[in-house]
Amino acid sequence: MILGLFVALIAFILDQLSKYYVFRFVIENGSPFEVCDYFNIVAAFNKGVSFSMLDGGGLWGRVALIVFAVCVVLFLLHWMKDENSTFVRVSLGLIIGGALGNVADRLRLGAVYDFLDFHFEAYHWPAFNLADSFICIGAFLIVLHAIFTRKKTKEVKK
Repeated sequence: MILGLFVALIAFILDQLSKYYVFRFVIENGSPFEVCDYFNIVAAFNKGVSFSMLDGGGLWGRVALIVFAVCVVLFLLHWMKDENSTFVRVSLGLIIGGALGNVADRLRLGAVYDFLDFHFEAYHWPAFNLADSFICIGAFLIVLHAIFTRKKTKEVKK
């Protein structure tokens, strides 16, 4: 469990440091800052959940999202404690660190700070941050682990 918690701490720190330094960069250079033809650094504040859904909830919506995220983190910590796979514990650590990074933003800023903006011509993927990336990577790794573990279990049973 210690390794998973360490990964969560590193993910949280990397997320918060990236937001701090990128925000300072954006203040100095303006938003959007074009990095290349398909990538910008922007200043986007997401008061909702993924892709700004539920962003009109006001204070109670923000509180509900924080409470929900904390409940998810507590569930994941319980899972991590009981998990035998180091791979899954590390993956859970990525999700926990990312979730706590976004919770910290909601508490401090009232919204999640997103800054990575990928696009093709005028079509933009919703802006996101490192916390979102850690959450997605962790979830993807857990799904991969489940698929490959299930295949091995089925092979052993034959």
